[in-house]
Amino acid sequence: MGQLKGKKAFVTGGEQGIGFHTAKQLIESGCDIYIHYFTGTEGPEELVKLAEERGQLAKFGYANLINETETVACIKDAADFLGGIDILVNNVGGIIARKWLGEIEQDFWKTVIDVNMTTMLNVTQSALPYLKQAPEGSSIINLASLAGRCGGHSGSLAYSTTKGAILTWTRSLAAELGEFGVRVNAVAPGLILGTRFHDKHTTKSSAEATVKSIPLARAGNSEDIARTITFLASEYDGFISGATIDINGGAYRM
Repeated sequence: MGQLKGKKAFVTGGEQGIGFHTAKQLIESGCDIYIHYFTGTEGPEELVKLAEERGQLAKFGYANLINETETVACIKDAADFLGGIDILVNNVGGIIARKWLGEIEQDFWKTVIDVNMTTMLNVTQSALPYLKQAPEGSSIINLASLAGRCGGHSGSLAYSTTKGAILTWTRSLAAELGEFGVRVNAVAPGLILGTRFHDKHTTKSSAEATVKSIPLARAGNSEDIARTITFLASEYDGFISGATIDINGGAYRM
């Protein structure tokens, strides 16, 4: 496993949950970091303070990542501040709402695709020139989901479809970017409590029922995901690319 000290990381959606804890883990592993946010600065402010106390570079910035112009400006600000980008974590995404097939309107369908896929396209395209220039190779980690593996719970059809597409996006991009020393992998979390996603869209009874089906007999947490992302980031000179790591306590085994 490579050392992350001095590596330059860009993390999307660092306000809370998986994005926040991933950024925190990368900072504690020695990375300089740029934290993207969309809904609030409390988390990014805490992360910047942590990094600066350790003598590391850190900054946060706003962008609506569905907007290409705003995304390009945010990535450029990050690359200028950090002096490049070695690690890209595509964390932004969401279910928006639970809607069954007969309830899905065109605007809702497009919104779910934009939030989960257009954001990833815009960020990855904008960061690509900097990732290619990373002297020791670079790493992209995409956030997929157990829903992309097995279809998710009822009402998550649109969301699950986009997360399944991210699995294919990861495999295709790994093939396309390998010649430039860019590794591309994904993580697929299962039930991760304590995040905005599950606080809003998962009922207590549903969570309890899901936990009963998990061999490790507990829900996951954001730190479980952050550790795995940090491992994939640290393998910047490694041989893992095009892979998806399932993080679900053994609920899905493939």
